[in-house]
Amino acid sequence: MTLENLSRNKSFGGWHQQYNHYASSLNCTMRFAIYLPPQATAGAKVPVLYWLSGLTCTDENFMQKAGAHRIAAELGMAIVAPDTSPRGKEVADDPEGAYDLGKGASFYVNATQPPWRSHYQMYDYVVQELPALVEAQFPVSGQRSIAGHSMGGHGALIIAMRNPEHYQSVSAFSPISNPMNCPWGQKAFSAYLGPQMDTWRQYDASELMRAAKRFVPALVDQGEGDNFLHTELKPETLLAAAQISGYPLQLRRHQDYDHSYYFIASFIEEHLRFHRDHLTS
Repeated sequence: MTLENLSRNKSFGGWHQQYNHYASSLNCTMRFAIYLPPQATAGAKVPVLYWLSGLTCTDENFMQKAGAHRIAAELGMAIVAPDTSPRGKEVADDPEGAYDLGKGASFYVNATQPPWRSHYQMYDYVVQELPALVEAQFPVSGQRSIAGHSMGGHGALIIAMRNPEHYQSVSAFSPISNPMNCPWGQKAFSAYLGPQMDTWRQYDASELMRAAKRFVPALVDQGEGDNFLHTELKPETLLAAAQISGYPLQLRRHQDYDHSYYFIASFIEEHLRFHRDHLTS
């Protein structure tokens, strides 16, 4: 696998790097970022937190805005942030240029409908191709956790619940908790997956949590000042699902915090320590 290094920056004793590579699952060139803590450059194999960002984001938003490098360096944890969708001239996009479908809005599913299915296989990319690449090319162990924000919080939750053998823990900020029943999710699922509700359920965190038999410890933070709280995010459906299945979900709600990276930066240290506890247990 050929990696093209795009940038390399020293940060808290470790290195933040960006790479391009050809992703066979997506049939296009993809970019991702990796933060390697100083323990990795000293020869240790470190665990990895995969971070999935939200609508309109790239690999850069979290790495530049969340303030996660300092604590990741202390804990000896690598962070890998993929882009949020396939990219390139040949990749389908929303014909009206909307922000909530197409490029930057993959919803981390494997699309089954044209024209999306040729490239929009982000579920396979995140679960299979990217970890295999990272573990082959960098000084990391096979210990993984996953986290994300908004659309990426949805992605992190569904990926962890569908693959409990691959992840030690999962966390999310402001996740789209019940995409089958919100405008963002309905638009994306209709386009990418077609009309079959059984297929939609495979990518709905509340549906998966309600039916779960195997568990991955989960932490979710939600701001009470979030403009999307009641229309798009609906954390109460996730909590109700966890109560039915007995899922080990810790859902915390925070007065006045909104949907922005100010919220993420305020609590990211607690999330990283949560993951480190499970990665080393």
